[in-house]
Amino acid sequence: MRGKYAARRVMRKLTPLRRAQAVLAVLALVTLVTPREVERYGDNYQVALPLLALGCEIANGQGLAYFGRYVVHFVGLHATKRGLGDAEIAQRPRGGLEGFPSGHTSTAVFGAASLVQSCLTGSPVAQSAAILAAGFTGASRIAVGAHDIWQVLAGAIWGLICAMAFRPNSPSRAAAKRLWARLRGQ
Repeated sequence: MRGKYAARRVMRKLTPLRRAQAVLAVLALVTLVTPREVERYGDNYQVALPLLALGCEIANGQGLAYFGRYVVHFVGLHATKRGLGDAEIAQRPRGGLEGFPSGHTSTAVFGAASLVQSCLTGSPVAQSAAILAAGFTGASRIAVGAHDIWQVLAGAIWGLICAMAFRPNSPSRAAAKRLWARLRGQ
């Protein structure tokens, strides 16, 4: 419990402007240290965005809920990729399978949407930067032939659904609680 209260004190001291500056600084650092290859930017943003969101959610006292949403995201993403096998929709433009949906795009959108909803509410500039980084991730996958537009779009939709579903005070979370209580017979 003690760590939870300490994290809340830190978040109170971090004004929306400071949070936005921190996120922008990390995204700028990722951009600066990334080799000048389109594919590498997408690789790095798909890691940086969800990690930034995790840090924010931990500081907000919602780290476990965020992790749970991420697990649902990850399992659903990879189950879909494997479940489609060698179906035409799963084939990558440059060859290979497991292209549907785009995991890089899905993960980047998941992180960006979580940041926009939890950490960057007071900063349209930082929100835009997070969204653009996620969009660039998807575009990078198309540019290098790893995915087609439909695979990227499906990844973005899945990432957005997982980021928004089951957030505290969301209708989907309330519905899940009611269902759980009914299943338990309460």
